[in-house]
Order: sequence, then structure tokens, then C-alpha cells
Amino acid sequence: MNHLQSIRVMKDISRRSFLKYMGLGSAVALAACAGKRSTDETESLTEPSTGQMTYRKNPSTGDEVSLLGYGMMRLPTLPDSDEFDQEMINQQVDYAIEHGLNYFDTSPVYCRGLSERCTGIALSRHPRESYFVATKLSNFSPEVQTHEASVEMYHNSMKELQVDYIDYYLLHAIGGGGMESFNQRYINNGMLDYLLEERKAGRIRNLGFSYHGDVEVFDTLLAENDKYHWDFVQIQMNYLDWDYADEMNRRNTDASYLYNELQKHGIPAVIMEPLLGGRLVKDLPQYAIEQMKRRDPQKSVASWAFRYAGTPEGVLTVLSGMTYMEHLKDNLISYCPLVPLTEEEQRFLDREIAHQMMELDTIPCNNCQYCMPCPYGIDIPANFLHYNKWVVENKLPDEQGDPEYRKNRRNYLISIDRTIPRDRQPDHCIMCNHCIEVKNCPQKIRIPQELKRIADLMEQLKRDI
Repeated sequence: MNHLQSIRVMKDISRRSFLKYMGLGSAVALAACAGKRSTDETESLTEPSTGQMTYRKNPSTGDEVSLLGYGMMRLPTLPDSDEFDQEMINQQVDYAIEHGLNYFDTSPVYCRGLSERCTGIALSRHPRESYFVATKLSNFSPEVQTHEASVEMYHNSMKELQVDYIDYYLLHAIGGGGMESFNQRYINNGMLDYLLEERKAGRIRNLGFSYHGDVEVFDTLLAENDKYHWDFVQIQMNYLDWDYADEMNRRNTDASYLYNELQKHGIPAVIMEPLLGGRLVKDLPQYAIEQMKRRDPQKSVASWAFRYAGTPEGVLTVLSGMTYMEHLKDNLISYCPLVPLTEEEQRFLDREIAHQMMELDTIPCNNCQYCMPCPYGIDIPANFLHYNKWVVENKLPDEQGDPEYRKNRRNYLISIDRTIPRDRQPDHCIMCNHCIEVKNCPQKIRIPQELKRIADLMEQLKRDI
């Protein structure tokens, strides 16, 4: 299948058929897959070395896994289009494999349901033994939680990925909704038993789960490890989440606890969100960036976060959604080979940079798009990211006594109108709670309350004209 044919195939999947197959709940839990070129800081563009990738061994299977994993959830699109650029995806996958990256992570619900297909097209051009592919049972919606529908999703993943076995298969985002949701998705319908049999048959080589939310579910599954024998677990870990995850209004669990519990059970950790959706670049205050640059002017700000995530020996691989080639190159440099953090560097990130970020009143949005679409048309992530930008730049107009207040007030109102259409701004929120009752925000943001906070700020700014 050539590039143009693959694009036509993608167009053939109508929104209606996709929603019917995936179920409304999971179809709207789509990851942010593309968009305009980001402003992520990637000035370290030296070509990464070949043959220098750092690998970690999976004790379950002996797999030598690249420390950098490719998250296939933010795929590049064609210019001025929302169609995925299969030719560029192929080029980036080729470049990644050439430089030793061998772990590719996807899901049936990423990229409007097309990530597995795009990934399968790119990977099928390489020998099957040259890569490990990870995907998930993303049966979030009740419509796909029956045994039959979940089995269909599992087998469809193999079809889309063009494989007859899956190297790393995950129960997707357990913890959201607590034990009741977990039992409904995996126990009551017999799916966990089914997947255990698939692992025994060799069609799943490693079985694990990704975790967000209620720690009771995490603890329960680890307590039953003698029964399930988890081969790996995917957790969110970075220098902000290490000690502060449960303090950021997200009802999440500190990464230090999650990682250490996995270590006790001898279970390798797969790391997601090493950059918190880019926040550990875009939301860093300027003085924190300057501190990093003084320590190592040649390294990107992002490289500090990747070295942090990759240094612990219990980490199997660190996932990154790399939309652009420069992102891929910069991350490869961090792990070709890894230069582990020193104890002093780790203290610098934990006690100085993380502490500085905690003092900022930002909204912990990673732009994953799981909350979208809003039934009332609000662009939830865009509003949060716009607000955070002004907080980080210390230009948010919040005190009339500030000599810069009038200028910042005017600029903020102009900026949001230029960035976000008025019918997609936060004042259109009616507090229906669809975004938290139907969707599954991995960061546990109280979305309606945060939208109201921004809407109230905007109303006050308009009254001050």
C-alpha cells in the first residue's frame, strides 16, 4: 500500500462508523495526535549517534528494549490538513529503527482511531523481529465492554498492526472509575481471563496495564501479582510527578510510590508523560530554564526530563509522542547513550525545578484531548493551555494595583480572541459535567470548575474596560 492509498483508506473511515465501532465514550477519549508545529524547545539538533542506544532487559522475556519508546499518539499531518502524513510517519519510524529504537506504543483510540493503522503500515516494512509493538484494550465505553466487543477490538488491533502476535499488551488506563470500572471492563466480561489465555498461547508476549487514578486498583492488581504475573506496568513519571502528583488537584498518585511498589514486585516500569505533555518545556519559568542552561548549555531543556525518567534501573522504556523529526533526534541524543543523572542533578530537579513549578498556579493539562469533544463546542485544552501560558510568563492580569494591569488585561482579551474562537471559549460551559462523567481525564482535572474560573476572570477583565 503506497502513501496515497493509505491516506484514501483513512478517509474511508467515516466518523459515524468509527463511533459505532469504538463506542461514544472511547471515541471521544482520543489523544492529541497532531496540529500546528509546536514551540517546544529543541535547539539540540546534532545528529544522534547510531549504535549507541541504551537498552534495558525485560526479565520476563529477555527482550532487549530501547530506553526510548515511540508513542504513536501525536502523529504528523499533511500541511494545512488533518490527514496523517503516512510518508513522514514512515520516514520517522525508519530513522528511529536505524538509531536503535525498537519499542512502538499505540492504541485503538489514538489519532481518531487511525494510529494502529498508520503504525502497522510503517512497521510492516521492517522485519518483524526488529521491533516490539505495544497496544491496548481501550474498552472505555459500555458499548465495547461486552466480551464479544472487547475480543473484536483485540483482534482488530492485530489486523491494523499487520501482526499475528502483540509484544506488549495493556489494560488501558486502569484506575479511572475505581474498582467498579475495572471489574466491568476486565473481570465481569471475562476479558482478563481471556487475555491470560492469549499470553499462554503466545499471541501476547507480555501482559501489563497502564495506570491513572484510583490507587486502590493499582494496589489490588499488584497484590494479586502471583495470580496474574504482570510482565510490565506503565506509569506516569517525571520530576514533577515524583513527589507532587497528589498535590496538583489531580487526585493522582506520586510516581515515587508507584515506581517503588513495582520495584518491590520486580515488575519493570514503562514510563509515560516524561514531559507532562510538553509542560516541562512550555510551562517552565524562564529562570528555571536559565538554571538548566547554565549547567549544560549544549543540552535541551527536554533532555533533563528524559534523563530523569530514564535513570532509574527499573525503567524498561520511556515513551515520547514525537510529532516532528527534531523531537525524535533530540530524544535519541538523550538515550544514545543515556548519561544517568548524578545524585546532585536529581536533587536539583526534585527540590529546585519541581518546587518552582509547584508555585505556579497552572492547570495540569497535558493536551491529551481525552476530554474532547465537548458537547457544547468548547475547546477545553486550548483554553487551559492559553491560560497557562500567561501564568508562566507572569503576565496574567490579576491585580488592578499592578502598573502593568491595564496593558496585560487588554492583551489577554485580545490574545484569547485571536487564539480561540469565541464560541469555543470557557464562558460557554454550562457545567453539564459531561467532560468528567463520560470522559476520563488522566490528570483528574476538575474541568468545569477550571473553565468557570477562567470565564470569571475574563468577565472581570471585560468589566474593567
